[in-house]
Amino acid sequence: MILVFGSLNADFFLQVKTFPLPGETVLTPNALIKAGGKGANQAAAAAKAGGLVKMIGAVGTDEVAKVPITALKALGVDCSAIQVSDQATGMAMIMVDEQGENSIVVASGANMTVQADAVTQAVLTSDTILVMQMEVPAEENFKLLRRAKASGMKTVLNVAPAREIPQADLNLVDYLILNEIEADTLYNSLYEKTFLGVEEKAAALSEKTQGVCLITLGENGVVGAENGEIFKVPALSVTPVDTTGAGDAFVGIFAAMLDNGMDTRQAVRHAVAGSGLACLKMGAQEALPSLKEIEARVEEIEIM
Repeated sequence: MILVFGSLNADFFLQVKTFPLPGETVLTPNALIKAGGKGANQAAAAAKAGGLVKMIGAVGTDEVAKVPITALKALGVDCSAIQVSDQATGMAMIMVDEQGENSIVVASGANMTVQADAVTQAVLTSDTILVMQMEVPAEENFKLLRRAKASGMKTVLNVAPAREIPQADLNLVDYLILNEIEADTLYNSLYEKTFLGVEEKAAALSEKTQGVCLITLGENGVVGAENGEIFKVPALSVTPVDTTGAGDAFVGIFAAMLDNGMDTRQAVRHAVAGSGLACLKMGAQEALPSLKEIEARVEEIEIM
Protein backbone atom coordinates (compact mmCIF):
# COMPACT_ATOMS: atom_id res chain seq x y z
CA MET A 1 0.00 0.00 0.00
CA ILE A 2 1.03 3.63 -0.51
CA LEU A 3 0.36 6.16 2.25
CA VAL A 4 0.51 9.77 1.03
CA PHE A 5 0.88 12.47 3.68
CA GLY A 6 0.47 15.88 2.11
CA SER A 7 -1.57 18.71 0.67
CA LEU A 8 -4.99 18.87 -0.95
CA ASN A 9 -6.01 21.91 -3.02
CA ALA A 10 -8.57 23.22 -5.43
CA ASP A 11 -6.65 24.52 -8.46
CA PHE A 12 -7.91 27.49 -10.49
CA PHE A 13 -6.44 27.35 -14.01
CA LEU A 14 -6.05 30.39 -16.25
CA GLN A 15 -4.80 29.93 -19.82
CA VAL A 16 -2.89 33.03 -20.96
CA LYS A 17 -0.90 33.99 -24.04
CA THR A 18 1.94 35.34 -21.88
CA PHE A 19 2.37 35.82 -18.13
CA PRO A 20 1.47 39.37 -16.96
CA LEU A 21 4.28 41.77 -16.12
CA PRO A 22 4.10 43.72 -12.82
CA GLY A 23 1.18 46.13 -13.08
CA GLU A 24 -0.17 44.51 -16.26
CA THR A 25 -3.66 43.01 -16.64
CA VAL A 26 -4.07 40.01 -18.96
CA LEU A 27 -7.49 38.78 -20.08
CA THR A 28 -8.46 35.14 -20.59
CA PRO A 29 -11.88 33.76 -21.64
CA ASN A 30 -12.52 31.55 -18.60
CA ALA A 31 -11.12 29.70 -15.62
CA LEU A 32 -11.16 25.99 -14.87
CA ILE A 33 -11.40 24.57 -11.35
CA LYS A 34 -9.66 21.24 -10.84
CA ALA A 35 -8.39 19.05 -8.01
CA GLY A 36 -4.79 19.61 -6.96
CA GLY A 37 -2.21 19.90 -4.20
CA LYS A 38 1.08 18.01 -4.39
CA GLY A 39 -0.06 15.34 -1.95
CA ALA A 40 -3.37 14.75 -3.69
CA ASN A 41 -1.74 14.81 -7.14
CA GLN A 42 0.81 12.20 -6.10
CA ALA A 43 -1.89 10.04 -4.53
CA ALA A 44 -3.94 10.28 -7.72
CA ALA A 45 -0.93 9.44 -9.89
CA ALA A 46 -0.12 6.37 -7.79
CA ALA A 47 -3.73 5.19 -7.86
CA LYS A 48 -4.14 5.65 -11.61
CA ALA A 49 -0.91 3.70 -12.12
CA GLY A 50 -2.45 0.76 -10.27
CA GLY A 51 -1.44 1.48 -6.66
CA LEU A 52 -3.54 0.93 -3.53
CA VAL A 53 -3.46 4.39 -1.94
CA LYS A 54 -4.53 6.04 1.31
CA MET A 55 -4.46 9.86 1.55
CA ILE A 56 -3.67 11.75 4.77
CA GLY A 57 -4.14 15.52 4.73
CA ALA A 58 -6.52 18.29 5.79
CA VAL A 59 -9.31 20.30 4.17
CA GLY A 60 -11.71 22.97 5.41
CA THR A 61 -15.47 22.79 5.94
CA ASP A 62 -16.10 24.86 2.80
CA GLU A 63 -17.60 23.71 -0.49
CA VAL A 64 -14.17 23.82 -2.15
CA ALA A 65 -13.13 20.79 -0.07
CA LYS A 66 -15.32 18.60 -2.28
CA VAL A 67 -13.09 19.27 -5.30
CA PRO A 68 -9.96 17.32 -4.22
CA ILE A 69 -11.82 14.70 -2.19
CA THR A 70 -14.34 13.82 -4.91
CA ALA A 71 -11.55 13.47 -7.47
CA LEU A 72 -9.50 11.16 -5.24
CA LYS A 73 -12.47 8.97 -4.37
CA ALA A 74 -13.26 8.59 -8.07
CA LEU A 75 -9.80 7.04 -8.51
CA GLY A 76 -10.29 4.65 -5.60
CA VAL A 77 -8.09 6.49 -3.10
CA ASP A 78 -9.00 5.89 0.56
CA CYS A 79 -9.90 9.34 1.94
CA SER A 80 -11.25 8.18 5.32
CA ALA A 81 -8.33 9.66 7.29
CA ILE A 82 -8.42 13.15 5.77
CA GLN A 83 -8.66 15.66 8.62
CA VAL A 84 -11.13 18.57 8.77
CA SER A 85 -9.82 21.99 9.74
CA ASP A 86 -11.34 25.35 10.69
CA GLN A 87 -9.08 26.89 8.04
CA ALA A 88 -10.13 27.22 4.39
CA THR A 89 -9.28 24.41 2.00
CA GLY A 90 -5.99 25.04 0.20
CA MET A 91 -6.24 26.80 -3.16
CA ALA A 92 -3.81 27.41 -6.03
CA MET A 93 -3.98 29.97 -8.83
CA ILE A 94 -2.23 28.53 -11.89
CA MET A 95 -1.47 30.46 -15.05
CA VAL A 96 -0.45 28.42 -18.10
CA ASP A 97 1.06 30.13 -21.16
CA GLU A 98 1.04 29.08 -24.82
CA GLN A 99 4.25 27.08 -24.40
CA GLY A 100 2.72 24.99 -21.61
CA GLU A 101 4.83 26.60 -18.88
CA ASN A 102 3.11 27.54 -15.64
CA SER A 103 3.26 30.16 -12.89
CA ILE A 104 1.62 29.21 -9.58
CA VAL A 105 0.59 30.92 -6.33
CA VAL A 106 -0.70 28.68 -3.51
CA ALA A 107 -2.81 29.63 -0.48
CA SER A 108 -2.00 26.83 1.97
CA GLY A 109 -5.04 27.16 4.27
CA ALA A 110 -5.99 23.85 5.92
CA ASN A 111 -2.82 22.16 4.64
CA MET A 112 -0.88 23.92 7.41
CA THR A 113 -3.05 22.34 10.11
CA VAL A 114 -2.52 18.65 9.27
CA GLN A 115 -1.37 16.56 12.24
CA ALA A 116 0.98 13.58 12.05
CA ASP A 117 -0.26 12.38 15.43
CA ALA A 118 -3.68 11.78 13.88
CA VAL A 119 -2.21 9.03 11.67
CA THR A 120 -2.98 5.75 13.40
CA GLN A 121 -0.20 3.27 14.09
CA ALA A 122 -2.24 0.56 12.36
CA VAL A 123 -1.51 1.99 8.89
CA LEU A 124 2.26 2.22 9.49
CA THR A 125 3.25 -1.26 8.38
CA SER A 126 6.44 -2.64 6.85
CA ASP A 127 4.72 -3.39 3.53
CA THR A 128 3.58 0.24 3.13
CA ILE A 129 5.43 3.06 1.33
CA LEU A 130 5.18 6.55 2.85
CA VAL A 131 5.19 9.44 0.36
CA MET A 132 5.66 13.06 1.54
CA GLN A 133 6.22 16.54 0.08
CA MET A 134 6.81 19.97 1.65
CA GLU A 135 3.40 21.66 1.32
CA VAL A 136 2.44 20.75 4.90
CA PRO A 137 4.31 21.75 8.08
CA ALA A 138 7.82 20.31 7.90
CA GLU A 139 7.85 19.14 11.51
CA GLU A 140 4.66 17.13 10.96
CA ASN A 141 6.40 15.44 8.01
CA PHE A 142 9.40 14.63 10.17
CA LYS A 143 7.27 13.30 13.05
CA LEU A 144 5.57 10.86 10.70
CA LEU A 145 8.85 10.02 8.97
CA ARG A 146 10.38 8.95 12.29
CA ARG A 147 7.39 6.75 13.13
CA ALA A 148 7.40 5.25 9.64
CA LYS A 149 11.05 4.22 9.79
CA ALA A 150 10.56 2.77 13.27
CA SER A 151 7.79 0.65 11.72
CA GLY A 152 10.05 -0.61 8.92
CA MET A 153 8.39 1.37 6.12
CA LYS A 154 10.02 2.55 2.90
CA THR A 155 10.00 6.34 2.71
CA VAL A 156 9.83 8.74 -0.24
CA LEU A 157 10.42 12.47 0.29
CA ASN A 158 9.81 14.95 -2.52
CA VAL A 159 11.52 18.15 -1.34
CA ALA A 160 9.02 20.44 -3.06
CA PRO A 161 8.85 23.33 -2.47
CA ALA A 162 12.59 23.67 -1.84
CA ARG A 163 13.83 23.86 1.74
CA GLU A 164 16.53 22.66 4.10
CA ILE A 165 16.12 19.26 5.78
CA PRO A 166 17.84 18.36 9.07
CA GLN A 167 20.50 15.68 8.65
CA ALA A 168 18.86 13.45 11.26
CA ASP A 169 15.67 13.36 9.21
CA LEU A 170 17.50 12.96 5.89
CA ASN A 171 18.95 9.75 7.31
CA LEU A 172 15.40 8.34 7.42
CA VAL A 173 14.67 8.94 3.72
CA ASP A 174 15.02 5.96 1.39
CA TYR A 175 14.15 7.81 -1.83
CA LEU A 176 14.90 11.54 -2.10
CA ILE A 177 13.28 13.24 -5.12
CA LEU A 178 14.08 16.83 -6.12
CA ASN A 179 14.23 19.08 -9.16
CA GLU A 180 17.38 21.11 -9.94
CA ILE A 181 16.41 24.14 -7.83
CA GLU A 182 15.41 21.96 -4.88
CA ALA A 183 18.62 19.95 -5.20
CA ASP A 184 20.68 23.16 -5.14
CA THR A 185 18.86 24.43 -2.05
CA LEU A 186 19.33 21.20 -0.12
CA TYR A 187 22.92 20.62 -1.29
CA ASN A 188 23.97 24.17 -0.35
CA SER A 189 22.51 23.74 3.13
CA LEU A 190 24.62 20.63 3.71
CA TYR A 191 27.91 21.40 1.97
CA GLU A 192 30.13 24.37 1.23
CA LYS A 193 28.85 25.94 -1.96
CA THR A 194 30.77 24.68 -4.98
CA PHE A 195 30.01 24.55 -8.68
CA LEU A 196 29.10 20.89 -8.94
CA GLY A 197 27.23 19.32 -11.82
CA VAL A 198 23.90 17.59 -11.33
CA GLU A 199 25.48 14.12 -11.28
CA GLU A 200 27.86 15.10 -8.48
CA LYS A 201 25.00 16.66 -6.51
CA ALA A 202 22.92 13.49 -6.88
CA ALA A 203 25.84 11.38 -5.67
CA ALA A 204 26.51 13.70 -2.72
CA LEU A 205 22.87 13.77 -1.60
CA SER A 206 22.59 10.00 -1.97
CA GLU A 207 25.64 9.67 0.27
CA LYS A 208 24.02 11.96 2.85
CA THR A 209 20.84 9.87 3.03
CA GLN A 210 22.50 6.50 2.41
CA GLY A 211 19.58 5.97 0.05
CA VAL A 212 18.54 6.83 -3.50
CA CYS A 213 18.59 10.40 -4.84
CA LEU A 214 16.64 11.28 -7.98
CA ILE A 215 16.97 14.74 -9.57
CA THR A 216 14.32 15.51 -12.17
CA LEU A 217 15.41 17.69 -15.09
CA GLY A 218 12.20 18.31 -17.03
CA GLU A 219 12.78 17.76 -20.74
CA ASN A 220 16.23 16.35 -19.92
CA GLY A 221 14.88 13.42 -17.92
CA VAL A 222 16.26 12.26 -14.57
CA VAL A 223 19.67 11.75 -13.00
CA GLY A 224 19.77 9.16 -10.22
CA ALA A 225 22.32 7.98 -7.67
CA GLU A 226 22.07 4.62 -5.92
CA ASN A 227 24.73 2.67 -4.01
CA GLY A 228 27.48 4.91 -5.34
CA GLU A 229 26.43 4.52 -8.99
CA ILE A 230 25.00 7.22 -11.29
CA PHE A 231 22.34 6.48 -13.88
CA LYS A 232 20.39 8.64 -16.34
CA VAL A 233 16.93 8.24 -17.77
CA PRO A 234 16.02 10.50 -20.73
CA ALA A 235 12.63 12.16 -20.96
CA LEU A 236 9.83 10.83 -23.13
CA SER A 237 9.64 12.76 -26.41
CA VAL A 238 6.40 14.78 -26.26
CA THR A 239 5.12 18.25 -27.17
CA PRO A 240 3.81 19.61 -23.85
CA VAL A 241 0.40 21.23 -23.51
CA ASP A 242 0.63 21.88 -19.75
CA THR A 243 3.51 20.88 -17.45
CA THR A 244 1.47 21.41 -14.27
CA GLY A 245 1.70 18.32 -12.08
CA ALA A 246 4.35 16.53 -14.15
CA GLY A 247 6.67 16.36 -11.14
CA ASP A 248 3.87 15.01 -8.98
CA ALA A 249 3.05 12.42 -11.63
CA PHE A 250 6.67 11.26 -11.50
CA VAL A 251 6.62 10.86 -7.70
CA GLY A 252 3.28 9.06 -7.53
CA ILE A 253 4.00 6.69 -10.41
CA PHE A 254 7.47 5.96 -9.01
CA ALA A 255 5.93 4.98 -5.66
CA ALA A 256 3.33 2.79 -7.38
CA MET A 257 6.02 0.98 -9.36
CA LEU A 258 8.09 0.38 -6.21
CA ASP A 259 4.99 -0.96 -4.49
CA ASN A 260 4.52 -3.23 -7.49
CA GLY A 261 7.93 -4.77 -6.86
CA MET A 262 10.08 -2.99 -9.45
CA ASP A 263 13.67 -2.03 -8.73
CA THR A 264 14.66 1.65 -8.61
CA ARG A 265 15.73 2.05 -12.22
CA GLN A 266 12.71 0.36 -13.75
CA ALA A 267 10.44 2.36 -11.44
CA VAL A 268 12.16 5.57 -12.59
CA ARG A 269 11.80 4.54 -16.23
CA HIS A 270 8.04 4.07 -15.83
CA ALA A 271 7.73 7.31 -13.85
CA VAL A 272 9.57 9.26 -16.55
CA ALA A 273 7.21 7.88 -19.19
CA GLY A 274 4.19 8.73 -17.06
CA SER A 275 5.32 12.25 -16.24
CA GLY A 276 5.86 12.94 -19.93
CA LEU A 277 2.38 11.71 -20.77
CA ALA A 278 0.97 13.94 -18.01
CA CYS A 279 2.11 16.99 -20.01
CA LEU A 280 -0.23 16.22 -22.91
CA LYS A 281 -3.44 17.52 -21.28
CA MET A 282 -4.51 20.53 -19.21
CA GLY A 283 -4.65 20.09 -15.44
CA ALA A 284 -2.75 18.01 -12.92
CA GLN A 285 -4.96 15.02 -12.11
CA GLU A 286 -7.04 14.89 -15.30
CA ALA A 287 -3.83 14.55 -17.30
CA LEU A 288 -2.48 11.57 -15.35
CA PRO A 289 -1.90 8.44 -17.44
CA SER A 290 -3.08 4.94 -16.64
CA LEU A 291 -0.68 2.04 -16.18
CA LYS A 292 -1.69 0.75 -19.62
CA GLU A 293 -0.80 4.10 -21.21
CA ILE A 294 2.55 4.17 -19.40
CA GLU A 295 3.44 0.65 -20.46
CA ALA A 296 2.61 1.49 -24.07
CA ARG A 297 5.35 4.15 -24.14
CA VAL A 298 7.93 3.01 -21.61
CA GLU A 299 9.87 0.96 -24.18
CA GLU A 300 10.82 4.23 -25.86
CA ILE A 301 13.02 5.07 -22.86
CA GLU A 302 16.43 3.51 -22.30
CA ILE A 303 18.32 3.69 -19.00
CA MET A 304 21.85 5.05 -19.41
